[in-house]
Amino acid sequence: MWVLRSTPESAGPQRTFRIPNGVVRTLGRAVRADFILDATMVSRLHCRLTASRDGPLEVVDLDSTNGTFVNGRRVEKATLKPGDRLKVGRVELFVTRSEKRKTKPS
Repeated sequence: MWVLRSTPESAGPQRTFRIPNGVVRTLGRAVRADFILDATMVSRLHCRLTASRDGPLEVVDLDSTNGTFVNGRRVEKATLKPGDRLKVGRVELFVTRSEKRKTKPS
């Protein structure tokens, strides 16, 4: 599972978004977005995040007005890895990966 957490430098309250493997999510201000981020300079549907089943997390900008940035560089499409910073509007999200905990049989 991928986890995106807003950094302390980001505008607004602390935010955390979780994306399970094999899932596609949209991020934006609109109520139809999977992850609603009501913040300055965020488009209604800003970007799409795709978490492959066993691989990377991909971000695609959805023709946002103010752009999608990875590690300070504007991107149309990029592969994210743990430690990267994804910026949409004035919100910066730190990318991490959380492995499922294996439970021991009883």
